[in-house]
Amino acid sequence: MFDKLLQAQQMAEEIKKRLDNVSVSAEVEGGKISITSTANKRITGISIDPELLGSADQEELEELLVTAINKVLEHAENVSQTEMQAATRDMMGGLGGLFGNK
Repeated sequence: MFDKLLQAQQMAEEIKKRLDNVSVSAEVEGGKISITSTANKRITGISIDPELLGSADQEELEELLVTAINKVLEHAENVSQTEMQAATRDMMGGLGGLFGNK
């Protein structure tokens, strides 16, 4: 049983490393603001169209940034959950032996 727990911990670490290399993105205002993030929810880039910078007021720009950041973090969460669910299914299949199922 200890081996299975150790294996689960190692699998979680592998997933975390893999998610660091998965990039997700979100855009608002037709791509005038674009945010990229890892699937581990680490923001890696922000792009703002210079035209938007010149025409938007501070409040509008802040609202658009919040919207874009929330969208990219939601995408990252979805990718992360999908990866974790797949790993859990794989792991549960391997744990069948603990309960007399092989």
